[in-house]
Amino acid sequence: MGVRGFTTASSVTRDRLALALAPALTPEGPVTSPSFFHGFSTEPQVLARGLLSLADITATRYFKYTPTTQRDPVLTAHGDRLRAEVFSACNSVYARLDLLDSGLDGGEVSHGTTNVDIGMSTRRALASIGRNELFHLDVGRHGLKVATPSDAATERPVEMPDRWVHALGNVAEMHRRLTRAFTLDRAAARALLTSIPAATAAGSAGWLTQTSAGVRIAPRRTVGAVHVYGLQRLSALKRLLPHVDGLTVYGPADGEPGAAAFEVDLPHSRLLLGITKEAWRGFSGEGSLLGTLAGPGATEHAALLSALLAFEPVIDVDRLRLASGLSAADVESGLAVLAASGRVGWDVHAGAHFHRELPDDPERVARDNPRLEAARRLVTRHLVDRGTDLGEWLVHAGTRTEPATYAVRGADGGFRCNCTWQLTGGDDRGPCKHVLAVQILMEEIR
Repeated sequence: MGVRGFTTASSVTRDRLALALAPALTPEGPVTSPSFFHGFSTEPQVLARGLLSLADITATRYFKYTPTTQRDPVLTAHGDRLRAEVFSACNSVYARLDLLDSGLDGGEVSHGTTNVDIGMSTRRALASIGRNELFHLDVGRHGLKVATPSDAATERPVEMPDRWVHALGNVAEMHRRLTRAFTLDRAAARALLTSIPAATAAGSAGWLTQTSAGVRIAPRRTVGAVHVYGLQRLSALKRLLPHVDGLTVYGPADGEPGAAAFEVDLPHSRLLLGITKEAWRGFSGEGSLLGTLAGPGATEHAALLSALLAFEPVIDVDRLRLASGLSAADVESGLAVLAASGRVGWDVHAGAHFHRELPDDPERVARDNPRLEAARRLVTRHLVDRGTDLGEWLVHAGTRTEPATYAVRGADGGFRCNCTWQLTGGDDRGPCKHVLAVQILMEEIR
């Protein structure tokens, strides 16, 4: 598994814990020694337990439960909030902690993105923080410094898993398709979290259904219910149980089983937890952006939009459209490329994109989306022809020794292919390479 290395080492003194940070890109340009925030948390125990929940998630494989040593959240400062994001070790769970400006005191939030580490010594320090204990946070030149009156620790250098970048793009697109299903008050939210099985439990499934008494997990679908497979994947939220003020559930607009998200309201903060359709499926393999990435000029549109982004916690798409001169469709395709590079996320609470800055890698989209590259090769080699039936395309995707031709036909506003991959249920993980090849060719001949 590839990783991103960060050069500065962690350090420790008698009264503070320092985790390494990478050089940051900010609205003013690259800053070798960035300063994101220096001050106190107004809700020390909420922040500490929120970070511990992220550490629980990223250190766990929920499919065939296995603990790991990975605990590295991506941290972004937006000027009005700090965001920490992680994936579970199995890549089927995404979590984001939003610490709002009202939860920070004594300093100003700047801008930037970096990767930090939460190791065992840090976990012990965070676990010891009481509700009213002073908790000083310094995110900047020397890393993420967590200071308490009594605790300190030493941390290892930071590495960021490369597959997280691809997964961040799929999360953005999949969460963009979710709609708010229902919201629970404090009592109902805490009752639901209490019923969630432990992370070590066997996978279970059910429909989360809102009732007059709160919510229940039903075996059958009802109106407004959201299907959840692998309920144990929500177990990390239990750590925050005493602080939960409410919970909002998001599900697919069509009500069918699919990805889902759960947003917990906390004092001056929110924690979002997103899960894939099934526990064995990781976000990095979902292929949710493939259809948009196949559009003409998407890479060029992304390069133009990238220059206009400025760490917005809520990206104004209309402003981007006017400033860039691009059409609405071109802005969407450009944002899709930026999402595939990990540079744009989606906030279900605001219903909008947000900007995070990661190292630019123009070849990443091709490397992380082999189906798209395979489709482009089919078009370049003139292996896509019109069929004899109206609306039918033939894709000659076989080899010299095993010739094969696949039929792609329009269906339900999209396309269907008769290849084995799609016929065996792969269509809900993005289009196959044959469908992508047809889409690319149709755009070229318009």
